[in-house]
Amino acid sequence: MKRISTPRRTASLASQLVDSLRSHIEAGGWPVGTRIPSEQALMEELGVGRSTLREAIGALVHLGLLESRIGDGTYVRASSELQAVMVRRAGSADRDSVLELRTVLEEYASGAAALRRSEEQLRGLRELLADADAACAGQDATAATSVDALFHRAVVRASGNDLLVEVYDHLGTALTASPGGLPWDAAGAEAHAELHRRLVDAIEARDADGARDATAAIVRLTRDHEAGAARER
Repeated sequence: MKRISTPRRTASLASQLVDSLRSHIEAGGWPVGTRIPSEQALMEELGVGRSTLREAIGALVHLGLLESRIGDGTYVRASSELQAVMVRRAGSADRDSVLELRTVLEEYASGAAALRRSEEQLRGLRELLADADAACAGQDATAATSVDALFHRAVVRASGNDLLVEVYDHLGTALTASPGGLPWDAAGAEAHAELHRRLVDAIEARDADGARDATAAIVRLTRDHEAGAARER
């Protein structure tokens, strides 16, 4: 049977630029959440025209890797198309479903971390706890939210399950961010911090059950906090 011949064509400059920028993002050249260089700076760096650059940026926005914010520039939204799809799906789900998924992933991860963590990973968790305490003492809600996300990612990484780490990283802030950055009152913030200390203590003691219990309590506290804030609005 005669085979269909493959058409030969040369990719356009914009298509080549899309591939180049996608690879740069996937390699961490522009981390998720950062603003990319200005249009003029990219034109000079890459040696391309404005229309070619805008076509490539538009394609990456369509793929979900970039996000254009009017009057503020263009930001990296995801490191890959898979992450973009998963973040979008988690972002469209109701909050209870997101928190249930977080409980499932983090309970398993914390139990595994208690059994598999290294001394270096344990030190990293302790350092993140100190960073979180400093952010709360300075009443820096943005910094506290950022450190909290880093802390939970570090616990997942300590599980030693590379596939779980990849799934968790792809879901990103959809799992750990509170809607609207809702502030905690003093009592809630202290309870939140105490549960995190209990989690790290359990991981240090290689107490898998204790680690899972602390993680479940953290998510329950987060759910109750968000529900209370919603009632007050």
